[in-house]
Amino acid sequence: MKLMIHQTHHQTSDFKGVLKSLVNLFNQKNLENKEPEPTLHLFPENFLTGYPLKDLCLQKSFIDSYMKLIDDLNNLSLSYFDQRPEDVKGHSLLIGGLDYNFDKQGLPTQIKNVIFELTPGEKLKSVYTKRLLPNYDIYDERKYFAPGNELKIWNFQGKNILLLICEDMWPSHFYKVDPIQEAYELCKKENLSLDLVINLSASPFHLNKLEKRVIRAQEISKQLNAPMAYCNRVGGEDEILFDGGSFITDHHKILCQGKVFEKDCLVIDLDKSETKTPTTSQEKIDPPLSSKEKVNTWEWFFDPQLDKTATPTKLNGLSDEDCKVILQALKFGIQEYSEKCGLNNFIVALSGGIDSALVLTLMKLFLKEGQKVEALYMPGFYSANLSWELSSELCKNLDIPLYQLPIKFIHSTVRNSFRESFQSELEGLADENIQSRLRGSFLYARSNQTNAMVLNTSNKSELAVGYSTLYGDSVGAISPLGDIYKSEVFTIARYINKQYKDIIPEKIISRPPTAELREGQEDSQSLPPYERLDAILEGLLSYRMSPNELVNLGHDSKEVSKVFHLYQKSEFKRFQFCPIIKLKAKSFGFGYRIPLSHKRVE
Repeated sequence: MKLMIHQTHHQTSDFKGVLKSLVNLFNQKNLENKEPEPTLHLFPENFLTGYPLKDLCLQKSFIDSYMKLIDDLNNLSLSYFDQRPEDVKGHSLLIGGLDYNFDKQGLPTQIKNVIFELTPGEKLKSVYTKRLLPNYDIYDERKYFAPGNELKIWNFQGKNILLLICEDMWPSHFYKVDPIQEAYELCKKENLSLDLVINLSASPFHLNKLEKRVIRAQEISKQLNAPMAYCNRVGGEDEILFDGGSFITDHHKILCQGKVFEKDCLVIDLDKSETKTPTTSQEKIDPPLSSKEKVNTWEWFFDPQLDKTATPTKLNGLSDEDCKVILQALKFGIQEYSEKCGLNNFIVALSGGIDSALVLTLMKLFLKEGQKVEALYMPGFYSANLSWELSSELCKNLDIPLYQLPIKFIHSTVRNSFRESFQSELEGLADENIQSRLRGSFLYARSNQTNAMVLNTSNKSELAVGYSTLYGDSVGAISPLGDIYKSEVFTIARYINKQYKDIIPEKIISRPPTAELREGQEDSQSLPPYERLDAILEGLLSYRMSPNELVNLGHDSKEVSKVFHLYQKSEFKRFQFCPIIKLKAKSFGFGYRIPLSHKRVE
């Protein structure tokens, strides 16, 4: 049997694009069955619609367009077979999509996440419904979809194929059913041998996720004694990235693997590849772990990056390979977002500090033909000459235009107006924040003028403790660093300098971080050193630790208390923040939802 895994890249609800791709497939020679073996084509979970859909799948206009796509596909299948029946004999497509049930008024009463079988000459037929519906972090599938209740061993050309959709391969104590365990027990009871396991996925990216998928698939392949084909989609949906990386594994051997962050098509003849010799003796199959035996805890799902052997605990460092993958993901995420928003120009507010320098450098490295990026430096009363010198040096290294637009004059005018209106001085935090907001206003004025996308420059550490001004340095269309702790920002900057011959001036990396909003200001005056701060934050966010637990792990009680207080009181800032490109298993953004007005825990 020949297997073709179509790792596709389509924008959500691009029904015309989906139909066009299938029309092209039907018209291509690779659908013609000149060879004797049958061919099975795989397409990702929700290929017909895109994912995640959120409330879009409930909107009438979306549903009407989707149902028209279904009709068009049925007509394509029937008409093509009538015209060229011999060309498509032995072919079949497994396609991820939605199966709607409607009431008499045409309103949806039930939606199922399904695998459709499309055999040329026949209409789409739902053959399997997703059983495990994730409802944690970025997932809320139970809000929209009804779960399936049946295991499906599908027969294709005399071969027994177990069908799964994404989460079905990840049973845990979160769920009452375990599809893998059920498949094992059924095969043992019926003395049935599986020829293939298929998983159609829309699995979001995070660091080290691909390795987890492969390891889990290898476990399933070994447990069920059959090769496993994993088909994943590619695409950037706001802050969520889908990285592809489709593969086929037989026990612990990877037979082939797709590209990451690119559409791809894997073709393999399973009968001719070096697969295992199938066994009919179920005694040779290792029984899978039951869901109760699995270690799929919160900590396993959200992959905390703390070294608990250190006292106090510390954040695990990023390797060079981690940095390489992060840059690849950020490039893909920014380009996906800008393309879908229709923007080709970018602007970064440069401060002379490490965060804005890294964002500008990344954007320069990521630019495609026809795109432009510029930097805007907006000095105030407290901006050091060194900041301008370093900003100039960086832009010279990057060959990026740098514009200077001082805010000190309008800042002085605002102070005078404030004094005249309220008979009091604008000072303290209010004076610091107005500087940041003036910069935000100028930044967006330039953005409007040039039709450019503003890139936010805040990092995950600042977001966690609210160390950014709402409507000031928190502005931007998308955040490249919002899932990267400050200590990791330095690591990535040094990695880039190793790869690109010190393109970021060393003084930008080595100078003490400062917002330059008051005389002699440094971050260390308001926050613990970032290596300690980031470890505390990772404990709070990914481990869900209490302050007492962090203190027991060696952290200073006063620092923990201060960080925890800042973390809780800044929820309203995170709520109004721009989309954050998700790089880690647990991130701020869509997967992190906390009430704004809850009683703070002491």
